[in-house]
Amino acid sequence: MESALKVGGSRGRGRRKRQHGQSVHPKSDVAERDILDYLQRPAPRKTFKDIRPYSVRGRSFPSTVLPSLRPRHPLARICRPPAPPLPASVETLRPSAVYPPSTDGEPLNSSVENVNPHGTSASRFSRASGVGVEGLEAVVTAACPRLEALGSDRIAWVGDREAARGGRMARGCRRCRLDSVWSDRWGLARCGGCGGRLERLGVKWCMEISDIGVELLVKKCRGIKVLDVSYLKITNKSLHSISSLEKLEVLSMVGCSHIDNDGLRYLNNGRNSLLSIDVSRCDNVTSYGLISVIEGHKSIQKLKSGDCFPDISPVFFSKLSLLKRTLNNLKLDGSQVSASSLKAIGLNCKNLIDISLSKCRGVDDEGISELVKNCTDLRTIDLTCCHLVMDKAMSAIASHCKNLECLRLESCTLLTEKGMDCIGTRCSNLKELDLTDCNMNDAALKFLSRCSKLMVLKLGLCSGISNEGLAHVSSNCRNLRELDLYRCSRINDDGLASLAISCKKLKKLNICYCNEITDKGLKHLSSLKELQDLEMRSLYKVTSLGITAIAMGCISLTELDVKKCYSVDDMAMSALAQYSPNLRQINISYCPITFIGLWKLLGNLRCLQDAKLVHLTRISVEGFELALRASCGRLKKLKLVTAMKNLLPPGLLQMLQARGCRLRCLDKPVTSRLY
Repeated sequence: MESALKVGGSRGRGRRKRQHGQSVHPKSDVAERDILDYLQRPAPRKTFKDIRPYSVRGRSFPSTVLPSLRPRHPLARICRPPAPPLPASVETLRPSAVYPPSTDGEPLNSSVENVNPHGTSASRFSRASGVGVEGLEAVVTAACPRLEALGSDRIAWVGDREAARGGRMARGCRRCRLDSVWSDRWGLARCGGCGGRLERLGVKWCMEISDIGVELLVKKCRGIKVLDVSYLKITNKSLHSISSLEKLEVLSMVGCSHIDNDGLRYLNNGRNSLLSIDVSRCDNVTSYGLISVIEGHKSIQKLKSGDCFPDISPVFFSKLSLLKRTLNNLKLDGSQVSASSLKAIGLNCKNLIDISLSKCRGVDDEGISELVKNCTDLRTIDLTCCHLVMDKAMSAIASHCKNLECLRLESCTLLTEKGMDCIGTRCSNLKELDLTDCNMNDAALKFLSRCSKLMVLKLGLCSGISNEGLAHVSSNCRNLRELDLYRCSRINDDGLASLAISCKKLKKLNICYCNEITDKGLKHLSSLKELQDLEMRSLYKVTSLGITAIAMGCISLTELDVKKCYSVDDMAMSALAQYSPNLRQINISYCPITFIGLWKLLGNLRCLQDAKLVHLTRISVEGFELALRASCGRLKKLKLVTAMKNLLPPGLLQMLQARGCRLRCLDKPVTSRLY
C-alpha cells in the first residue's frame, strides 16, 4: 500500500520521469528539489491544474485582521503559484506559516501589493518559517510603510540580516518582538535603526545576544519603555547599560542566571520610571538586590521574584512600605514566608490586587488571615502547594476579599467542603478556581456551584467527585470555558451528558484516565461547537466511532490528545483529516494506527504544527518517511522514539529542521521486527 502512493497523476508522473530523468519516489533525498525545479516550467504545471493555491479561512474581505494563509493541497507548496491579492482594509497582517523557505520574496510581495499602505499598522510573522529577508522587505517597505508593530518571533529563518534589514526599513516601528530567533549583537544593534521610535522590544530566548548587543541597542534606542531579555546570557554589564534608559517602565529578566545583586544595584540610580520588574529564576539574585531596586524606584507596581531565592530578609518586607501606594502585584513563589512576613505585606501593601505564594514554605491560616485583613482588594490569590492551608484561611479570604476572581489551591490537601461553602457563599465574582489534588467531593461542588460566573474549574485527581457533583456545576455555571477532570474516575457518560447540555461555551476539557467514559459520552460532547482543546488519554472504552463524532461535531477543535486510546485506529484519523481542518496539535502515541491513517492525517491537515508520534508500532520506517513528507514541512514540533529517528533518512530530518521543526526524541523500547 505504501509503495502505491503517487506523487501526482499517473500521466504526469510518467512524463516527469522521462523528461527530467530523475525518480520522484519520496525516498530519494533530492526528489523534492527535482520536482520543485522542474515545476518552474509552464507545461508541467498543467498536470496540477486541480490545485488551488491559497485561501483565506473563515474571514470575509472587509476584515481588518488577516489570518494565516495556507495551501490546500500537499503539493501546493511545491508549485508556488502566485498568491491572491489581500484586501486593502487590512490593519493587522498575520501570515503565519505562509510559504516555504524562499529568498526571492515574490509570493509574499504579490500578496500585499494591493494593501492600503496607510491602513496597515501591525504585522505578525510568528512561526512563519517561510518568510525570509526579501519577504520582510516586501511587507515593511512596499506594503506597510507606516508599520508600528512588527512580530517575527520563533522564525527559524530570521537572523542578523533579517533583523537588521527589518530595523532599517521599519523606521516608524514602536513595537518589535524577536523571541527565539538567531540574531546576535549586530542584528540587535541594527534593529535599533527604527528611527529611535522603538518603545517595546522582546528578545526572549535569543541565545546569541550578549552584553555588547544590549549596549549597542541602548545607545540607539533611547525611547524604549518595555524590554524583555529573559533567558539571555547577559551579565551585570547589560544592566549597567539598561539603567540609563530614562523612559524604561517594564523590565523582564526571567532566567538570567548571570545577573546578581551587583547588577540590580545599577537600577538604583533612579534615572528611569520603572513600574514593573521580573527577576524570576535568576539564581544569583537575593532579596537584598531587590531592596536596592525598591529604594531607587518608589513607583513600582509589579514586583516578581518567583523561584528566585529560598529565604527573604525581614528588611525586604519592611522596605515594601516605600511602595505602599503603588504596588499591586507581588510574586514570591518558592520562598520561605512566615505569618509575620504576610502580616508585614498586608500592612505595607494595602493596594495589592494580585499575590502569588506558590510553593512558599510556612504559609498557614494565621498568615493568610493577617494578609487578607488589610488587602481587601485582592482579585488573584495563588496558594499552590501551600500544604498548611486549611478551611480557616478560606473563611478569612471569603470574608475580606469580596472582589476575588481567581483562587489557586492546587495540592492544598487539608481543605474540606466547609471551606468551599465559605467561598461559594461569599465570593460571587469568582471566575477561576484550581482545586487539583484537593480531595474534593460532590458536596463541595454543590457549594461552589453558587459561583455562577465561574469560567475555569480544575478538579484533577479529585477521586471523590461523581456525576452528581458535576451536574450541580454544569447546571449553575453555564459560563464555564475550561474544565479539568483528570483522573476523576467516577465520571462517566451521564456526567458528560449534563455538561454538554448546559455548558455550551466550553472550550477546553480534560477527561484523561476517566476510564468509565465510552463512545456515548463523546457523542454527547460532539454538541459543543466551541470546544477547542480535548485531552482524553487512556480511555480504553473509546473507539474510532467516538472520535469520529468529535471530529464531525466539534468544528472548532484545534488540540486533541488520544494517547493510549488503544481502540482508536485509522478510521478516526480519516475522520479527523476530513472534518477537523483547524487541528493544530495532536497526540496519537501508542494508538494502533497504520501508515494509511498517519499519511491521511499529516497530508490533509493544513494547520497541523505539533504531532506526537511515539510508539506507533504498526508503521514501518518507510511509512513514517512518506507520512512526514506528506506534511510538506508544516510541522513545528515533532516527537518520536529515538530508535525511529535514527532509522529515518538524514535528508528528511534536515529538511524538517531547516523548515523550523523542533524534534524531540524519547528513549523508548520499540518492536524491532517492524523496522
